[in-house]
Amino acid sequence: MSEDMNNIEEVTFNEGDKLKGTVTKIEEKQVLVDIENSKVNGIIPISELSSLHVEKASDVISEGDVLDLIVTKVEENLLILSKRKVDAENAWETLERRFENNEIFDAEVNEVVKGGLVVDLGVRGFVPASLVEDYYVEDFSGYQGKTLSFKIVELDKEKNRLILSHRAVVEEEKKREKKQLLENLEVGQVLEGTVQRITDFGAFVDIGGVDGLVHISQLAHHHVEKPSDVVTEGEKVQVKVLSVDKENERISLSIKETLPGPWTNIAEKAPRGTVLEGTVKRLVSFGAFVEVFPGVEGLVHISQISHKHIGTPHEVLQEGQTVQVKVLDTNEEEQRMSLSMKELEEQDYSRDNNYEPVEETKGFQLSDMIGDKLKDFNNE
Repeated sequence: MSEDMNNIEEVTFNEGDKLKGTVTKIEEKQVLVDIENSKVNGIIPISELSSLHVEKASDVISEGDVLDLIVTKVEENLLILSKRKVDAENAWETLERRFENNEIFDAEVNEVVKGGLVVDLGVRGFVPASLVEDYYVEDFSGYQGKTLSFKIVELDKEKNRLILSHRAVVEEEKKREKKQLLENLEVGQVLEGTVQRITDFGAFVDIGGVDGLVHISQLAHHHVEKPSDVVTEGEKVQVKVLSVDKENERISLSIKETLPGPWTNIAEKAPRGTVLEGTVKRLVSFGAFVEVFPGVEGLVHISQISHKHIGTPHEVLQEGQTVQVKVLDTNEEEQRMSLSMKELEEQDYSRDNNYEPVEETKGFQLSDMIGDKLKDFNNE
């Protein structure tokens, strides 16, 4: 025995005593330590190294490490020690402060277990699956080793119970972002959003943490039967802010107002002489309104329906009928288009004994013939 060992005083230890020990050897299921100023040997069982499950002691401890330990059992010339209990004791004070202050902190996910995640905070912290995200997660394997922000939602030192939530942090952040967005939102702004949900009356669009409603009437310039006909969930869209109710967190949006109007560049889309297919939308005494593009209706004046003389458009046409028409004239500013079906008819006067010629009105001016009536019908 060395002189130094002879000079070490005999020390008596009791359960619960705290001491320092230096790691001298790492075995498969335990760690051997020298106790400071003592001839007594110490052993730390692998289960007492950490609050988490440890496969190999060498994963968490190295030879030469000086550890704070607590005596859990006293045997002849041997102490059974725990590092886990010291870590936990030191951790509870910090954890209680964080819990009282509703504090957010970062920590690494140490394990993925059935039902959630495990985090080592000196105490084993558990994150139930329902408190990981604010959406359903099928596979948590990707969370192993990941650093997340947490809040403590339940703490019971007596039962050694610590429940953490990452979801609470996410929801709090989204709430803060939502409030800020609502504060900065202004009528007339054009933003990019994502279609989140489609209903019978429109579509809800996420514009950065808050959803706004695009009513069915604001989805497109043309009449929309079902919102799903023009938008799909997950689709990126441009929207214009129509109104903001900050108190009730309601936002009204429009996709229609970010799109070119159906009459924009109509003269280029349908120059004079163009033959188009359209649908008869309305029949009136002086002609038929035919939709040739979504949201664009042109008038086939009664004189341009047929070479034959007809008393009313109802004699030869019906609403919903598909017809071929020729463009006679367009006016983008007044949103007017004059069409002809007659010019596409094959004329055979010799075979048609009932033919009665009518006065040609090719190139007629709508305003001269029907005045403000057309405006009234277009504005219906």
